[in-house]
Order: sequence, then C-alpha cells, then structure tokens
Amino acid sequence: MTNNDILRRLRYIENLRDREVISIFKLGQKEVSSEQINKWLKKDDHPEYEFINDEGLSTFLNGFIIKLRGPQEGQIPIAEKKLTNNLIFRKISIAYQLRSDDILAIMKLANFKIGKSELSAFFRKPEHKNYRECKKQILRNFLQGLQIKKRGIE
Repeated sequence: MTNNDILRRLRYIENLRDREVISIFKLGQKEVSSEQINKWLKKDDHPEYEFINDEGLSTFLNGFIIKLRGPQEGQIPIAEKKLTNNLIFRKISIAYQLRSDDILAIMKLANFKIGKSELSAFFRKPEHKNYRECKKQILRNFLQGLQIKKRGIE
C-alpha cells in the first residue's frame, strides 16, 4: 500500500470532503490546497497524480488523531519524516481509540485471523526482541475491516 492508498481509504471510511481533509492537515500543522489533495487522491496512472511523502501522511494522521480525540494540552504533534506500516497502524488505532480486542474484531470482519500476541508485536518498539514488522497485507486487511465496520460495506 502506498501513502496515497492509505489517505484514499481513510477519506472514504470517514466520508471526508476536501475541506475536511484540508482542516485535518491544518490540525497537523500543514497548509494544503484542494488542488494538492486532488492530485494525491488521483489513481497512480493518472498524469496529474502526485505521491504524498511520509511526512505529509504523518501530518495527516496526526491531524486525524486530533480530529477524532481532541488536542493534547501543550503538545503539538511533530510529523515523522519516515513512516513504517507499524507506525501507521499505531496512529490509526490511536485515532479510533482501539484496544487489541477491537482490532482483532475489525480484522475478523475482513476475514483475517491474527493472534493477540502477534498483534501486540506490531506495537512494540523496534528494538524490542518481540517486535514484528507490520506487512502491507496486515495494514490492508485492517483498513478493509475498518471500512466494513464504519461503512457497513466491503
């Protein structure tokens, strides 16, 4: 999955209009235009397509957390320059205030079985001995299950 795929999916899951996406970026401390968003949302083979870099997606995810949970007192989130699937997974889980049982239920909606210990390995620090890299398939199924849960469709 590309950063653009993740942005597209979250936009669809939450049924966000361009102005709402712009306000989410603003919450993450970045000004973007409607034209820029449209370029990011275009299909990969479209001539006007532009890739959203890790810092851009991180800014969006930080703003998404603030939109769904509210701002933390005195803290302005700083966008990471490098994102991993683990970090994306964690940020989306934080935004929706999901516990491990919630995530397992969401994965089940996408017909994807995963164990609690395997799931917890994705949220560990990379230097931890039980850390496990989150593959694209896991993130894709999580977003698919989230879509089913939020929109009731596949």
